Amino acid sequence: MIVSGSASQGLAAALAAELGEELAAVEYESFPDGERIVRVPPVDGRAVVVASTVDADAHVELLQLQDAAREAGADEIVTVLPYMGYARQDDAFEPGEPVSARAMARAISSGADEVYTVNVHEPAVCEFFSVPATNVDATPHLADPLPEDLHDPVFLGPDESALRLARSVRDAYGPGDADFFEKVRHSGTDVDVTPSETDVSGRDVVVVDDIVATGSTMSEAIGLLDDPNRVFVACVHPLLASNARTKLARAGVDTVVATDTIERAVSEVSAAPAVAEAVGRED
Repeated sequence: MIVSGSASQGLAAALAAELGEELAAVEYESFPDGERIVRVPPVDGRAVVVASTVDADAHVELLQLQDAAREAGADEIVTVLPYMGYARQDDAFEPGEPVSARAMARAISSGADEVYTVNVHEPAVCEFFSVPATNVDATPHLADPLPEDLHDPVFLGPDESALRLARSVRDAYGPGDADFFEKVRHSGTDVDVTPSETDVSGRDVVVVDDIVATGSTMSEAIGLLDDPNRVFVACVHPLLASNARTKLARAGVDTVVATDTIERAVSEVSAAPAVAEAVGRED
């Protein structure tokens, strides 16, 4: 049975269809004091809990879903984190700070038998879980909604670490070059970006990243491109906080495509096939 968190209902439904498994009729409710409660119907066998932890409430809800599914009769809890909040806090950057990703992983592990993340920002985060944890790559599916007639395309990562993502989308699309911008982060808000050396003049450019949060750094990078034809942004996790979408449009982005790990208007492709392949049908 597929058990959905309130922030992942579309993806959970798509995953249920991919696996041919039942989608649970989960109920969500909040009490006047702000506490949350979930209700899960009877479960026979495995429960696949699908929940993006997009905020603190979603983290609490996930823990409740895991516990409720076990109480409802599940003999195995497989937890899918399409988007794992706090995953970028994977180190104590200043004295006295927590390793928040580790804290979240420990809490989630307490109620799960197995965990799957989707393009978690730092794959090493999977090592924080005390149960088997696997990172699923959904980036090849970002090629699906791109126009078939891209002109001499260039796939760019906003930094060197994103080059593998750009190559993944390029390989799934077909023709094109792959490169990256040089990015040096001085602090949480101070970032220097150096343009790619690849000639993009007159060419279609696809900027690929795992997460687009505020859109500031990506917009700055796109602004450095020398006379591209069209600019597309492809990301797995479209956080698009505040006025991020406006920033991208003002920077010259024609289209943003993303998956449904965070369900937004730009979520044109589902991560469900990639997750289904990893999770597999219940034996």
